[in-house]
Amino acid sequence: MAGFHIDRISEDIKREIISIMRELKDPRISDMLTVIKVDVSGDLSYAKVYISAIEGIEAAKSSIKGLESAGGYIRKQLGTRLHLRKSPELKFIADDSIEKGMDLFEKIKEISNEN
Repeated sequence: MAGFHIDRISEDIKREIISIMRELKDPRISDMLTVIKVDVSGDLSYAKVYISAIEGIEAAKSSIKGLESAGGYIRKQLGTRLHLRKSPELKFIADDSIEKGMDLFEKIKEISNEN
């Protein structure tokens, strides 16, 4: 039963972080960012947030720096929006899932054009 609670909190955190990222004005943060996955620890103390950008892994890495500097603000907003007793400490990790997905899409497109 505890697994369902953690999964629900993870999805709530993911949804709210996406919403908060839209409000941030830091020029280092790309407009084409998305949160791929959020892993929350069992005691809700820590959360790993996987971030990906359409522009590629380098854009995601530079955006991570902006998100880390706004980490306190994001954490406070999470606590107030989700009414959490203890807001998890956030660790942002760059991910290249979107870039890989776009490459795969292009390869499928090329194969279908050949046929």
